Amino acid sequence: MAASSSLPHHVPTALTLLFILVSATTTNGSIGVNYGTVADDLPPPGEVARFLLQSTVINRVRIFDPNPELIQAFAHTGIQLTVTVPNDQIPRLANLSFAQQWIKSYIQPYFPATNLVRILVGNEVLSTGNRLLIGTLVPAMQTLHAALAGASLDRRIQISTPHSLGILSASTPPSAGKFHGGYDVHILKPLLGFLRSTNSPFMINPYPFFGCSEETLDYALFRPNLGFLDPNTRIRYTNMLDAQLDAVFSAMKSLGFGDLEIVIAETGWPSKGEPSQIGAGQENAAQYNRNLMRHVNSGDGTPLMPNRTFETYIFSLFNEDLKPGPTCERNFGLFGPDLTPAYDVGILRPTAEPDGGGERKGAGKWCVAKEGADVDSLQRNIDYVCGALVGLGPGCGPIQEGGECFFPDTVRAHAAYAMNAFYQAMGRNDYDCDFRRTGAITAVDPSLLLLKLRFDSFCVYAFIFTCDDDGGRWCNFAGYGNCKYGH
Repeated sequence: MAASSSLPHHVPTALTLLFILVSATTTNGSIGVNYGTVADDLPPPGEVARFLLQSTVINRVRIFDPNPELIQAFAHTGIQLTVTVPNDQIPRLANLSFAQQWIKSYIQPYFPATNLVRILVGNEVLSTGNRLLIGTLVPAMQTLHAALAGASLDRRIQISTPHSLGILSASTPPSAGKFHGGYDVHILKPLLGFLRSTNSPFMINPYPFFGCSEETLDYALFRPNLGFLDPNTRIRYTNMLDAQLDAVFSAMKSLGFGDLEIVIAETGWPSKGEPSQIGAGQENAAQYNRNLMRHVNSGDGTPLMPNRTFETYIFSLFNEDLKPGPTCERNFGLFGPDLTPAYDVGILRPTAEPDGGGERKGAGKWCVAKEGADVDSLQRNIDYVCGALVGLGPGCGPIQEGGECFFPDTVRAHAAYAMNAFYQAMGRNDYDCDFRRTGAITAVDPSLLLLKLRFDSFCVYAFIFTCDDDGGRWCNFAGYGNCKYGH
């Protein structure tokens, strides 16, 4: 719901509204995090959700099981939550009645208060070698989608499954990437067809850390290096992640699915490891994750997938002290159990205060809703912002009933205020105007969008947006009658 429970029409029906469209550039990239809980020293989920919302730039979270406490913790935050079905439940999900009950138990009680956007069926299933799991993976995804459709949630929640790079039989050079024989036609082709039909992404877990050597460490960390020349395309790769992603893309393209979106479901770097493990350490972990965030959000894409950003989930939110295996497995975390950073990766929210008395970053920029953004998405933006801005200036008070920006009382008008208020308060970073691709940044001052409409003796001044140049706050306002206007 919007800031109020009703949406009355405040403009007379005889009035034809005019809309001015703002051309704007957008940033579609986004940083998420994997929230694992194989530990005995983690803070309560509610505290974690509030911390992510108010103190970090993270706006997407993946959890590894449908834990009701975790799902509930993200209610009313607007943070996009992805829930993973454990591998051992995959065979049962191929049964429609079980899939329907699963949706009733783990999705419907929490949606839409919790912004559930995706269900992942298992994790790296093909790499398990388990014939039962592999054989029921695609049927389980199809059946779970049917259960979502029965609950009218199939257009709101995607279904996918993450893969390790072990699904590739060849990855070098990237242009020759190929899926393992047997899996390619019998498993992956039907899976890719399902993803295309449901407008869902192919998800991959690339880890340059596990693929690097002493000689390729700079290549893995996005540091200056000689690179790798693909002899087929004559393209020189300057970082390992691009090469890994392009190998996956080549394999998909060979099956006729080069059009599908690729999401990085997991990637990261450990801050500690065994003495024999190349590159493990805090400095390298900070450098990898910092360079990763910059790269996937740059819009550069990869050599074979240029001019795009990649939805990316860093592994992981916390160190998990109970995980088995080598030391590095317990040390991928960005934060300690007291929520202090394990190292500086630039993931904490910057202040919007001037630096040294100079002009604030992003001055002369505003965040607006994209033309065509649907009302449900804009309402989720309002919910997210009104949670994030608690204690920060006026918050969402101006769009509450009685507030100066309450009218017109519509979702689109309230979202217009909320999205820009958030963008301004958080320091005018491009990623703070993403809003799951419904926001756009404009350099056109919205206060200039002034309409004067005359209908016989009836006069209307409509400040579509009015701005406060100092604080960057603005709101939609439509005054009518005796030429009223307001800020």
